[in-house]
Amino acid sequence: MIALIQRVSEASVKVDGEITGEIGPGLLILLGVEKGDDEAKANRLVERVLGYRVFSDADGKMNLNVQQIDGSVLVVSQFTLAAETNKGTRPGFSQGANPADAERLYEYFAKRCQSKGVNTGTGRFAADMKVSLVNDGPVTFWLQV
Repeated sequence: MIALIQRVSEASVKVDGEITGEIGPGLLILLGVEKGDDEAKANRLVERVLGYRVFSDADGKMNLNVQQIDGSVLVVSQFTLAAETNKGTRPGFSQGANPADAERLYEYFAKRCQSKGVNTGTGRFAADMKVSLVNDGPVTFWLQV
């Protein structure tokens, strides 16, 4: 399971012109689900993402996590994170989870974030989404479990 996290001052996602999720300061989480991923991996990734210290403290050092700044998360499914890109000019997707498993774990991940007391917005699984963000920094990290 892969999370590409971006520290944002704001972010939103639209499907068919309708906003399905939007946040102020926090993290945009692009989530990729791979074959073999399960709830245990999702739980571990939630802990890593929510605990990852990417926000500045009073001294300007990245020492605070999204919960410590009372930030929000916007979780967007992105199967392309599971792409195989090590050769050729066209990505392969054989490592991606089947759609039913990916959707189940995507929804599970978002609900786990919310259950931790974090304001959580989402996109819509398998939809053509338009994601807007203001990357604060820019600060972007790739986390994988």
